Amino acid sequence: MKKDIHPDNYRQVIFRDNSSGEEFLIGSTVETTETSKWTDGKEYPLFSVEISSASHPFYTGKEKMMDSAGRVEKFKARQAAAQSKK
Repeated sequence: MKKDIHPDNYRQVIFRDNSSGEEFLIGSTVETTETSKWTDGKEYPLFSVEISSASHPFYTGKEKMMDSAGRVEKFKARQAAAQSKK
């Protein structure tokens, strides 16, 4: 294999799904500021994600509302704000 082709900051990172609370330990280069302990007792960088295979409807088979305000309402609010600026 070629030497020095991988990023220097590649390490094990805990990804926590905010929706389900599920955690995954995966190799990654993502920048993090938090740390957490894994089941092996070691401390790893922690990165929170909004959705993963543990909570995505395609993988779980359960339909779930993702945001309470709704996309249409957010769009209408942005449109009204843009109209009021004109």
